Amino acid sequence: MATADIGLIGLAVMGQNLVLNMADHGYRVAVFNRTTRRVDEFVEGPALGMSIVGCHSLEELVQSLERPRKVMLMVKAGRVVDDFIEALVPLLEPGDVIIDGGNSYYPDSTRRTLQLRTQRLRFVGTGISGGEEGARHGPSIMPGGDPEAWPLVREIFQAIAAKVDGEPCCRWIGPDGAGHFVKMVHNGIEYGDMQLISEAYALMDQALGMDHDAMVAVCVIRRHPALVAHEQLHAGPGRTPLTGTVCQ
Repeated sequence: MATADIGLIGLAVMGQNLVLNMADHGYRVAVFNRTTRRVDEFVEGPALGMSIVGCHSLEELVQSLERPRKVMLMVKAGRVVDDFIEALVPLLEPGDVIIDGGNSYYPDSTRRTLQLRTQRLRFVGTGISGGEEGARHGPSIMPGGDPEAWPLVREIFQAIAAKVDGEPCCRWIGPDGAGHFVKMVHNGIEYGDMQLISEAYALMDQALGMDHDAMVAVCVIRRHPALVAHEQLHAGPGRTPLTGTVCQ
């Protein structure tokens, strides 16, 4: 019986947390993982008692979905995405939606949008930012692809997205690979910021000889994983970590 609002393939940390987030917001989610043991572990573990349906085949997943069907891929970017799309296409019907929520290269999302349009299917390539905590409690979502798919996924995406002053951190970015292009730019800015933080900390530590108290005195302190990684790499005897705080 078709009762699930959306299906999700790929139960690594991001996939699991997105599913739990969707279920928290009242959606019934069907899940599949290539290693089916993980489906059982998830349904009988973190998802126990929630509106989450475990499936052991793609056929079972598709059959569990209400029409028009929405299937979200949370798998490794590249060939794996194409392999799952190839396997899903014969099981779907015109008007159904395939969503790629991984970190795909945006020209691949453009290619997939055009390819699936010729098969009367709709494709969404969406960037998702916020890591595992964001996926669980509210990520930033950057969808692009076939504009006809947006009305079909908008409600779910904006329900699970982070909110700022009541507004969801999710808007339609544009056609084809636009969503994954914006995610690529977003990642570049984030990694540049992390490098800047690391270099500023290294300069104060190694060039200026400042201790942690001195750094605190001249910085606005915030938590950031970049410092945690730096501390783990360079910690030595008698040194007290900053417990994840950095200069901003």
